[in-house]
Amino acid sequence: MYCLPWRGHAFGMPNYRRDWTLGGTWFFTVNLLQRRDNDLLTENFDCLRDCIALERTRRPFSVIAWVVLPEHLHCIWRLPEGDADYATRWRRIKTDFSRRMSKTEYRSSIRRARGERGIWQRRYWEHAIRDEIDLRRHIDYIHFNPVKHGHVDAVRDWPFSSFHRYVRRGELPEDWAGP
Repeated sequence: MYCLPWRGHAFGMPNYRRDWTLGGTWFFTVNLLQRRDNDLLTENFDCLRDCIALERTRRPFSVIAWVVLPEHLHCIWRLPEGDADYATRWRRIKTDFSRRMSKTEYRSSIRRARGERGIWQRRYWEHAIRDEIDLRRHIDYIHFNPVKHGHVDAVRDWPFSSFHRYVRRGELPEDWAGP
């Protein structure tokens, strides 16, 4: 049976449009599947950091900024010149992290049939950084995110953030954006 394209879908499959700029800089949002009352990422921060470090040894990239919240994370990556394959990197990071977690999460029948874990949302959101102003705005967004979500009153109080690296390098004051 032939299906006409409708609302971004053709033949029943999603039509995700991704930008594959070689050597690009990207802002990402990656979410856990179950976001309510879930602190898996902060409880397992060292594991997540290790999975990212492992992937960086396999397929290098720079982490410009990041923040890990209990149930989602934001980060900015810069890929090497001639490389645009952030999708494989995310797949492997999410897979490595999932393999290290005990199998206690709920899995739908579809995920069970596909042999998938129920930890991560399948997709993620990415944005190609356009220029230095766009980069600065996204770095600020990342660092302010724990305050925005009510986890802390001051950016400096959130331990799972590249903000502290920016302070050590003298690029931001410790009292940036807060009391």
